[in-house]
Amino acid sequence: MPTTQQLQNFTQQVRRDILRMVHAVSSGHPGGSLGCAEFISCLYQEIMEYSTDFSMNGDNEDLFFLSNGHISPVFYSVLARSGFFPVSELATFRKLNTRLQGHPTTHEHLPGVRIASGSLGQGMSVAIGAAEAKKLNNDAKIIYSLHGDGELQEGQIWEAAMYASAKKVDNLIATVDVNEKQIDGTTDEVLAMGSLKAKFEAFGWDVLEIQKGNNIEAILKGMSEAKSRTGKGKPVCVLLHTEMGNGVDFMMHTHAWHGKAPNDDQLEKALDQNPITLGDY
Repeated sequence: MPTTQQLQNFTQQVRRDILRMVHAVSSGHPGGSLGCAEFISCLYQEIMEYSTDFSMNGDNEDLFFLSNGHISPVFYSVLARSGFFPVSELATFRKLNTRLQGHPTTHEHLPGVRIASGSLGQGMSVAIGAAEAKKLNNDAKIIYSLHGDGELQEGQIWEAAMYASAKKVDNLIATVDVNEKQIDGTTDEVLAMGSLKAKFEAFGWDVLEIQKGNNIEAILKGMSEAKSRTGKGKPVCVLLHTEMGNGVDFMMHTHAWHGKAPNDDQLEKALDQNPITLGDY
């Protein structure tokens, strides 16, 4: 079991990876990737039970589905540094003939990726299907998924949410990255959704909130609680309150870095705030 400091060091290196990946090709989505760095790092370093001997079926393993696929930089970094593929391959992000497409795809056969998630709103449906397959196979492991709060403006999310509760898909933990920002502004400005907690509860889900979604100890405590609520007849929703661009001061408290890469000077300033911990690729 890694210590809190080890998880912090891992996350800091992931932040460096994210920044360098999007800068190298002047393309990508650093904001949400940085905001979810702690969560996905904790998921793969501590919370989930899985094998790096990757198979699409994932029998007797916890499975993770990234629904908001535009935050692929954080996903790729964590997968590589968790042993799914060589860390050096991060240097190919968004380049020709790479397995590390801007949005994850399955035809590239990248270990760790089980769905293509370029189109928002679909990940919960896939996660529910995987969770039901686990039940049919008497596989007691858990399905995890991650969604953006802006993504909840997609209608398919709510069709899936209604189905999951009606069919008692209680081996699913769907986490929502609540950073209250999306590419065109705040979620309230683009399409206000009111209380997400009340909405999911109205759809029959068990809901808990992690108020400090960029705090490793809070994440571990909250996800442990979420896991304890599985198997009780309801799907579980975790509302993870994060800061977009977390760890880089000029990228925080704004939606401007949702899909914009830093220039040379900005990269240098950002990396100065996140010194090397595990070694750059």
